[in-house]
Amino acid sequence: MPKGTALPPPERPVADETADALPSKARAIMAEVTATLSSDALEGRAPSTAIEPKVLDAIITRFKAAGLQPGNHGEWLQEVPTVEITATDPTPMAVTGKGTSQTFGYGDGYVAASYRVVPETRIADSELVFVGYGINAPELGWNDYAGIDMKGKTAVILVNDPDYAAQTEDGLFKGRRMTYYGRWTYKFEEAARQGADAALIVHDTFPAAYGWNVVNSSWTGAQYYVQTPDDGASATKANGWIQKAVAETLLKSAGQDLSALSEAARRPGFKPVPLGLKVRFGFDNTVRKSSSHNVVGVLPGTERPDEYVLYTGHWDHLGHCTPDASGDDICNGAVDNATGIGALTALANANVEAGATARSQVFLAVTLEESGLLGSEYYAANPVFPLDHTVGGVNMDALLPGPRARSFAMVGGDKSDLTALFRAALADEGLGEVPEDHSERGSYYRSDHFSFAKRGVPMFNFERSTDLVEGGRAAGDALSEDYVTNRYHAPSDEYSADWNWDGIVQEVSLFYRLGRDLADSDSWPNWHEDDEFRAVRDKACAASQGGC
Repeated sequence: MPKGTALPPPERPVADETADALPSKARAIMAEVTATLSSDALEGRAPSTAIEPKVLDAIITRFKAAGLQPGNHGEWLQEVPTVEITATDPTPMAVTGKGTSQTFGYGDGYVAASYRVVPETRIADSELVFVGYGINAPELGWNDYAGIDMKGKTAVILVNDPDYAAQTEDGLFKGRRMTYYGRWTYKFEEAARQGADAALIVHDTFPAAYGWNVVNSSWTGAQYYVQTPDDGASATKANGWIQKAVAETLLKSAGQDLSALSEAARRPGFKPVPLGLKVRFGFDNTVRKSSSHNVVGVLPGTERPDEYVLYTGHWDHLGHCTPDASGDDICNGAVDNATGIGALTALANANVEAGATARSQVFLAVTLEESGLLGSEYYAANPVFPLDHTVGGVNMDALLPGPRARSFAMVGGDKSDLTALFRAALADEGLGEVPEDHSERGSYYRSDHFSFAKRGVPMFNFERSTDLVEGGRAAGDALSEDYVTNRYHAPSDEYSADWNWDGIVQEVSLFYRLGRDLADSDSWPNWHEDDEFRAVRDKACAASQGGC
């Protein structure tokens, strides 16, 4: 069968239990690594800080102990050149016009940062324009910026995309399932392409998938970017968020209603609405150019060592962040994503012990995920192992403690040939498949597999459902809601010796099986014909020499 064509799921050697099942000691390995990486001693694992070498050393030590080889041409680390920009002395946001003068505080009303490497950022008397969802999608006949020149203006943008409130996944923007047009990263990129001075996204908890506390903790403090040749000059001067209540107040003073405009923005033909208001805010920038690092380990293949299967997870978190009521200002990131690196380490151990596969297996602990997937983006743009020789892989991000689940969901839906392998594994394990929970949250575009997917590399990304063996959906929904509301990106995301690891072990066992199956097969899974990433994979494979 030609390369680029997926084969049926491989026959599995039932008698070979070593290669077939995740070793029992994986649980202890994951607990040890998670506890170490999320300890106060590592201060929340902020990249490009004095603590980073200690974090890297902890990961490298574990990779060495597992029996991996250094994966970056004999080195463990891949340098990721970064710039750190910290906004200081922010002013209130002042809005004037139509007989009104209002101010909103930094942190409680708005947050903002600059992608530009400049000593200060000043937005002065910039006209506010409501641009709906801030989408320009010619292939869909949709342009929220139609007919307006945004030069010198500030875009006010709704979060998510126009279909997010749908009950199904039918619609121009895939209904309830978020598309990339709904991601905040896209909205800032498009505002810059339109020439806007600044972009302010209206925060709303349901379509954003997190509360204002997450926005506040993520955007106040050091922001990291990969260095660019123009030092960020092609970006807007400032990007940020405003509370929904602030947006309602602003629009009311402009004689508009946020609910009515939001409803209009969901329909084709929406045109931007100048508000007749001007905004002013600013801050100084403390700039530090430095570098962070990805950690790369490899287990060379026995038959086709120049074909690669990836295992990825991000090691970074927020470091010191907004203190909680007790004064704790360390965002430890135990679930997000010390668990993922714990799983990555356990998988390395398991695969070494089971013996090398036909293809090489690459274990990649990436940095700067919390800053916009920057570590994986840098690797994917500067791959150690060519992407047209990379078969696919699995990504692990924020594995939630709790009981085993009765079913699993493919994040992003059925997009590629990997789904058939996933379904075969579920059937063998007696597990069901369910639709992804909260597809409106756009999880597919919020983790490191996306950096590879948009360049054509199919990656497994799946999750346990909330239908738990112990307690059913009520218990599962409660666990998920507690984490999102009370722990996500907060100092309370801490490791506990009382964690229930059963569900994580179940999940990682599937990662182990599917990754190893892919690494032992000779199939080259591809995206489905109608998928957004099919064309880029086909183009890469057509030009490949000895790859896909």
